[in-house]
Amino acid sequence: GMGMGPMAMMGARAKGRWASRGAFKGSPGAGASRGLRRGAHVASVASKGSPPPAKPAKDMVVSDPGSKVDKETAKDLYIDMLRGRNFEDMCAQMYYRGKMFGFVHLYNGQEAVSSGFIRALRKDDHVCSTYRDHVHAISKGVPMKNVMAELFGKRTGICRGQGGSMHMFSSEYNFLGGFAFIGEGIPIGAGAAFRSRYGRDVLHDETADQVCASFFGDGTCNNGTFYETLNMASLYKLPCIFVVENNKWAIGMAHDRSTAPSSGDDVPHIYKKGEPFGIPGVLVDGMDVLAVRKVALEAIARARRGDGPTLIECETYRYRGHSLADPDELRSRKEKEHYEARDPLPKMRAFITGNKLWSESEVKQWEREIEAEVEEAVAFADASEKPTKDQLFENVFADPSGFGIAHDGTSQMKF
Repeated sequence: GMGMGPMAMMGARAKGRWASRGAFKGSPGAGASRGLRRGAHVASVASKGSPPPAKPAKDMVVSDPGSKVDKETAKDLYIDMLRGRNFEDMCAQMYYRGKMFGFVHLYNGQEAVSSGFIRALRKDDHVCSTYRDHVHAISKGVPMKNVMAELFGKRTGICRGQGGSMHMFSSEYNFLGGFAFIGEGIPIGAGAAFRSRYGRDVLHDETADQVCASFFGDGTCNNGTFYETLNMASLYKLPCIFVVENNKWAIGMAHDRSTAPSSGDDVPHIYKKGEPFGIPGVLVDGMDVLAVRKVALEAIARARRGDGPTLIECETYRYRGHSLADPDELRSRKEKEHYEARDPLPKMRAFITGNKLWSESEVKQWEREIEAEVEEAVAFADASEKPTKDQLFENVFADPSGFGIAHDGTSQMKF
């Protein structure tokens, strides 16, 4: 059995838990979950190789302290970010307990990008993700329990246990993947956008105004696929948005050591790479969910009315190593502390309570409900059945079994 509930192991969260717990403390992999902190090895962090934290660019979009947002939207954004954070914390526990296998890349720290952008989309809009895809799927509406079951390799997972951490997919929610190789999802997203444009312009379907948001990291932006797709998207004025989650590190390679700056700049800016293709670029504070949402709404409206794509660079940071197998020894403590102080969750929580949109007791109730939801997702995944052996031949041959069709229409090979 599971024994003590995994959320109970983590302990109750105090009001000031974000600052007190430290986003980077824990077991190997940097930033292990609270349940693993006691007695766990704390990886030393080497200061060498890590550049000093960059100062915000003067043209970066940030949220106005006096910005207005309705209380339901504020609630939705905070809850979605917290669901993502708690889910990933739990994934760390389950990985180290042997419930998950392979490479697992967590999203802690980048929640403002997923929530700020995907929660502004409609259900019929499309999303293409990366190998760091769990939270994107949850933000798009995929049930948390089915995402967890997929990570456990169970039949109740959204890919029936055949995709795993890096290959989340849901046709119901127009979530087009999880892709293990960097840049894979960019042309797929352009294809989804092309379908929408073709439906409107050629088939004269007035309802074909769906957009596609393709997410990828800073390391991907040095791949040819990125530039080829920018060209095609601009040429056909596709309703797609390119969302760069620039967390400053491509595995262990610092961004400014791998990407050349644009003419006249001292540091590389990815959002400027759209200009040669006639695509407007925007740089936004990816640690501020309200700033991301503001930029997202503008880009989505632009794409939906037929004005073409937008390239958005979100400056963000991951609070864990590249994957849970990464000891995370290359990034400096100073850099980590700089971004830890910009954690989007306590910032949004303070915005909600400070502006009296919701009371402290109401926020705490949401937090308790999310803890329960995550624990229920683990219980569901743990109790679910493993895939059966007949799934091995599915999606490989026209005959799902691979052995030919019998006269009665079933497979010639009986399992």
